[in-house]
Amino acid sequence: MENRSSNQVVRWQGAVRIHVQMEQTSPVQHALRMLFRDFASVLGAGPELVDDPAQAEIIVRQAVDADACPPYPEAFAIRFTAAAETGESVLTIVARDDLGFVYGLLYLSEKNLGIQPFWFWADQTIGKREAVDVPCIDYDAPPSKVRFRGWFVNDEVCLIGWKEPYPPSREVWLPVFEALLRCGGNMVIPGTDLPKTGVHAELAAEMGLWLTHHHAEPLGAEMFLRAYTGRSASYKEAPELFERLWREAIEKQKDDKILWVLSFRGQGDKPFWENDPSFDTPEKRGAMISHVIQRQYDMIREKVADPVACVALYGEIAELYKEGHVKLPPDVIKIWADNGYGKMVSRRHGNLNLRIPALPAQGDGGRHGIYYHVTFHDLQASNHLTMFPGSADFLKQEVEAAFAAGATEYVLVNSGNIRMHIYTLDILRALWQHGEMDTAEHLRQFTSRYYAGHHVEIAELYRSYSEAAIPYGPNADDLAGDEFYHHPARRIVGHWLQGRSSEPDPGLIWAAPGAVTFAEQVRRFEVRCEAGAAEWSAWLGRCNELIDHLDEEDRSRVIDHLRLQGILHQSGAEGFFWLCRSFAAASEGLYPQAFVHASQAMWSYQRGLQALRESEHGKWERFYSADWLTNVQSTVDNMDTLRRFLRMQGDSPDFFLWYKEYLMPETEKYIYLENTHRNPLSDDELALRLQQFFGV
Repeated sequence: MENRSSNQVVRWQGAVRIHVQMEQTSPVQHALRMLFRDFASVLGAGPELVDDPAQAEIIVRQAVDADACPPYPEAFAIRFTAAAETGESVLTIVARDDLGFVYGLLYLSEKNLGIQPFWFWADQTIGKREAVDVPCIDYDAPPSKVRFRGWFVNDEVCLIGWKEPYPPSREVWLPVFEALLRCGGNMVIPGTDLPKTGVHAELAAEMGLWLTHHHAEPLGAEMFLRAYTGRSASYKEAPELFERLWREAIEKQKDDKILWVLSFRGQGDKPFWENDPSFDTPEKRGAMISHVIQRQYDMIREKVADPVACVALYGEIAELYKEGHVKLPPDVIKIWADNGYGKMVSRRHGNLNLRIPALPAQGDGGRHGIYYHVTFHDLQASNHLTMFPGSADFLKQEVEAAFAAGATEYVLVNSGNIRMHIYTLDILRALWQHGEMDTAEHLRQFTSRYYAGHHVEIAELYRSYSEAAIPYGPNADDLAGDEFYHHPARRIVGHWLQGRSSEPDPGLIWAAPGAVTFAEQVRRFEVRCEAGAAEWSAWLGRCNELIDHLDEEDRSRVIDHLRLQGILHQSGAEGFFWLCRSFAAASEGLYPQAFVHASQAMWSYQRGLQALRESEHGKWERFYSADWLTNVQSTVDNMDTLRRFLRMQGDSPDFFLWYKEYLMPETEKYIYLENTHRNPLSDDELALRLQQFFGV
């Protein structure tokens, strides 16, 4: 819309006077709290609430029909008018609903005070100012490209372990929901399978967000096996028990802002027929899903007028729908999902990777949306502690293609633990607001908002991050995240030490298709990780060189948001490489060398663990303490177990033989006294000295 311009400027100094000419609902109160804090941070004093609008410098009021405020939901407008008594310009925020006011107040915070959407998560430096000059330019907020847009705060173990209380307290959730609102988001799934006693859903609603549900928890109902422990989780056998849970969930949420998710998957987020083999054809499976979804839909409509309902076309449900076996109510939003790696195709299930396109077909009417991952957990190659490994251009291409296919009603982004994903979350913010983006310009703006200097060099590190990622397959999205270095590595150790190395590990076929022996599977990982360690070493070298030229605050940000991620990749790739070399040496009976390589693997993985600890400074103390998913500590422990096992193969029972064979001076080997030479070296000391002896 056209903005009306003026050469006049309003100056804010000290305690700015604000008049709120409307009911202060809970979302408005939260937004005012944020704005007051931001004013205090920038001007040194919080605003003063005044009862008399004639005294106010900022007025917040409800739109009426005669106002020029845009007519769509969540809209707001900024207007400048002359005060009757002084003639000075007064800034007025006009909105039609709670989220309109929230976005309007946060717009002032970002536009005029410089508080960025991820200020908390990026440790943005907020400088003090004597005054803030505000140009008197009217503004109409444009509508977002996507009607419902938000985050699924999923696999949130860092948020769970960050502070002592469980489930996480308001202290943890407030900055999560604030960042989402500052990104223009309006809906959230606040966590994964958290206890219903937690504050997460209540606080999200308090702050004005729509609540929606995980596809494995339709209608937000309690899991069947929790409510009915010991019963068979079969809708066919006990429909009344399932429906009792759904009815309770509907009754509890009927007066709230809910995007009702209709779905039917098995307990534990898997196909329901895995526990009920009688559903042995696509027709039977589709008929049951269709029946259950229609029943859920009818039950909601009995209690809620004009509900907003969604169907998660995730995994097997999407495949059945595309084959014509699932029938849906006509007005539900159909939600399509990427494969966890950003590609809008069906996800990989173990070794099965059909890559069926996951977008509405031409002529598939109704409303559509997407569930999109910038972080994922799948026990294979996903990114959890590190940024999305694909490029910004890849993200742009996939999401814009989804919009072009008509999926503009809904975007739910798997946001993980927020802190390590702010760049990719900011890309999705730009896309759900505008529908398209220039990735180079976005990166230029991103670095200039969160870093004080060296913007070109920092931007280049963000841009080239994806170029260092390990390609483990033929597709553009087959790029390794941090879990690639840990879950497959621990599988290899387990398969090996369980005495099964004479046969391939079926759980590694996805990464080593066609490998007919376990040794060949291990060799595939070795080749990839050797190349990957070199790429990440080069990227880290550029990062470290830049860090030497940064001021203290930028240095801290680059270490936390770039260098940490590079270390997790480089140390992970290097550790995995040494594990593979250890197996190769042991296969040839070279147990001392295998012991050294297993120790080198452990030391490499320990560097990643140390980098996580170093990032837990200030308010981030304990942030990575609950790393239970990638679980770097578990990998370190696995490597330690492996090297102890290998030492048993040739240095047992006295743990002196390798010292005597390789390290003991020739002059001592045949005349030593046991009471002066039989104190065994520790694993670390022996490995270090053998490493020097073998020159590896």
